Amino acid sequence: MIEWSEQHLMIREALQRFVQEEIVPIHEELEHGDTPPYEVLRKMYSSFGMDEMARTRFEKQIAWEKQGKPPREKKDTADASTRADQTAMSLLPIIELCKYCPGMVTAMGVSVGLTAATIMSKGTIEQKERWGKDVLTFEKIGAWAITEPSSGSDAFGGMKATARREGDEFVLNGSKTFITNGPYADTIVFICKLEEDGVDSRDRRILNFVLDSGMPGLQQGKSLRKMGLHSSPTGELFLTDVRCGMDRLLGGEKALSKGGRSGREGAKDTFNMERAGVTAMALGIVERCLELSVKYANERVQWEKPIGEYQLIQDKLARMEVARMNLQNLVFRTIELAANGRSMNLAEASAMKLYAARAAVEVAMEAVQVYGGNGYMSEYHVEQLARDAKVLQIYAGTDEIQIRAIARELLSR
Repeated sequence: MIEWSEQHLMIREALQRFVQEEIVPIHEELEHGDTPPYEVLRKMYSSFGMDEMARTRFEKQIAWEKQGKPPREKKDTADASTRADQTAMSLLPIIELCKYCPGMVTAMGVSVGLTAATIMSKGTIEQKERWGKDVLTFEKIGAWAITEPSSGSDAFGGMKATARREGDEFVLNGSKTFITNGPYADTIVFICKLEEDGVDSRDRRILNFVLDSGMPGLQQGKSLRKMGLHSSPTGELFLTDVRCGMDRLLGGEKALSKGGRSGREGAKDTFNMERAGVTAMALGIVERCLELSVKYANERVQWEKPIGEYQLIQDKLARMEVARMNLQNLVFRTIELAANGRSMNLAEASAMKLYAARAAVEVAMEAVQVYGGNGYMSEYHVEQLARDAKVLQIYAGTDEIQIRAIARELLSR
């Protein structure tokens, strides 16, 4: 893929109109008024038929699986053009929303992306029908709970949350932090370790449970204050003797068998998907920063001429455009791979995420520099975008974690 198709451009223009009509008027409330983003996101899903498309794909997948057909064969039924359009349709809203409220993308992506993807990839048919569809269509809000106060980048090794088996039930205990949608989530994928006698804590099996808001022993903390992404509610979860039946363990008994797929590998697949989404987020931020910087460079006059006529400002704008082109090409590569039924491996996804995050931060900070003192004021949008961009170097794995993944792949060849 080398450029957006006419259909993609039409969708992008429609999304831009939606943003101007529905999001820009309440932008301040979303960013500073503690207004959750979910209703406007649901309106977007409904306006563009995204909920119906998700529902249709869900029903086709369930029907296929009930026939006993393998997932790999199911993926091959769509032609390349359809796969490309589906991927483009999932990325275009990310790009356009990130031009104004990157936090909204995080709230949306964790719900219909990470949470739903985990349920749909690891759950039984019954579990997918029970929880998957409502999260995929945004009828319910999802949260994916892996990070803990003492684990951070050592997500699996340092994990303290546990599941203790008692007959046909499990008793869950532990806490999670920095959980996107945590304060408002209806459906929570809770990732923890199985208590196993004689097995070192770092080597214990990773299990995924689906929790519903309001379950006894589950406490969802209030939204945390943070540097950026104010339109994305982030909170803590506290579990005290939360009792779950086997029906809430994703994969059921199969997840407990030694021959079953490792919970660690399933989470890594989710990280790959999340890292690909970061590139689209970065593109939206960079496009908006470049647009604002060019406009300001033409309007701002110093020493009796627009600052855009000075070579140092031109250098900044040129480098922003290089970053925009590179990010757009990475997005096109993601779409092209999907069209061919492929996805990036961990090292490739990490390389893409590393570059995208750094590019977004560098461009956003340069946009602030173009604006000078005005860029440091909250009334100018570049100030918000600079704060929002920084998290791309932290979540979905820090820059340092991406470097390690890339280097390990290179050194193992």
